[in-house]
Amino acid sequence: MSSVTAAPPSKPRARAAAKTEEPTRFGTWLARLDSPVTSYYVLLSVAVVLVVIGLIMVLSASSVKSLVQTDNATPYVFFRKQLQFAVLGGIAMAVAAHVPVRTWKALSVPILVGALFLQVLVFTPLGVSVNGNRNWLGVGPVSLQPSEFAKVGLVLVGAAVLSAKRRSLGRLRHVIVPFLFPVALATIGLVLLGHDLGTVMVMGGIVAALLFAAGVPRRLFIWGASAFTTLAVVMVVTSPNRLARFDVWLGKDTDPYGAARQPLHGRYALADGGWWGVGLGASREKWSWLPEAHNDFIFAILGEELGLPGTLVMLGLFCALTLVCYRIVLRSKDMFVRIATAGVMAWIVCQAIINIGAVIGLLPVIGVPLPLVSYGGSSLMTTMFALGMLLSFARQEPGCAEALSAKPSVVKRSLAVLPGRRNR
Repeated sequence: MSSVTAAPPSKPRARAAAKTEEPTRFGTWLARLDSPVTSYYVLLSVAVVLVVIGLIMVLSASSVKSLVQTDNATPYVFFRKQLQFAVLGGIAMAVAAHVPVRTWKALSVPILVGALFLQVLVFTPLGVSVNGNRNWLGVGPVSLQPSEFAKVGLVLVGAAVLSAKRRSLGRLRHVIVPFLFPVALATIGLVLLGHDLGTVMVMGGIVAALLFAAGVPRRLFIWGASAFTTLAVVMVVTSPNRLARFDVWLGKDTDPYGAARQPLHGRYALADGGWWGVGLGASREKWSWLPEAHNDFIFAILGEELGLPGTLVMLGLFCALTLVCYRIVLRSKDMFVRIATAGVMAWIVCQAIINIGAVIGLLPVIGVPLPLVSYGGSSLMTTMFALGMLLSFARQEPGCAEALSAKPSVVKRSLAVLPGRRNR
């Protein structure tokens, strides 16, 4: 009996089969992105990647300064501190990720009151002035920036108040009392007394996002934006330090040994990096040319060492963080969760825009760190804590908590959100 071999399918039939298979793969990929654990794992992954990149860049950017301070003993002084802050922030994020929504509502007022109490202490002998801003507390070797904790309290109290008054926000007095006055006014006012304009601008963005997410009529934003712009102008013209930075931004002051030194060398670093960068750890500007290389201008060092791909990856990570926050807002039915998520999103995005805009010359140098990347314990820990709060909100999505509690399949479910995976 002779064997019969089936003829291979013709090329047109194979092409048709491939065409019908492509939409199936794409549809499967979209379905996996719609998984209830997508927001949780994407947010967690982006946060971890940003922190790891920040640790690497802090090690690189601060190594020379560490050697100078320790008389060539070690290049790891600032890195070790940042690593400690990252570990503490990771613990805070893990704890916050398991706090239920009702507990966040209950903790909103105590967190804000505690932060405002610490902010008041800034104006006592415990307060420390840094670059003309009195916004720090110093107790022995420990320094603390209370305004970072005030951001968390402002977000939580704003979300609690605005969600409770959701149906009455069409009337101006319900918008003003009690959120704008006294909550927002007291919080921003205390920071303003310390002359920290950068933090005030970020807080202004938080307040605007909270009001917008709550559905406040848009006409009220015109009055608010006008008042905030007037306040910012007054703060600039009444401060010689800020006025000098503004002159540098306008091109009136180009002295490379004066106020223009930092922004000029920040752009020199980006120019030296070019397309592909000079290599990790090979920055020239960190050799005492660029002030605050490991802090406010760490994005310039990243661009110098890792080139255009490094800067695009950083921008892509912040875009991904923004999109996943927006996804949580859309998928949540709890108004408190939606408003608080919008506030944290505005906090991180506004701060990143101000920082990166100053480095590339689109904005004057204001002095705010790049979230999760720049050196600084208060900023890193509070931002990670706020992202832990968003992780707890992501767990509230239908089916997410159940999927995460299924321990035998946690790894499988986490990989399910990645494109290209097939069911076996």
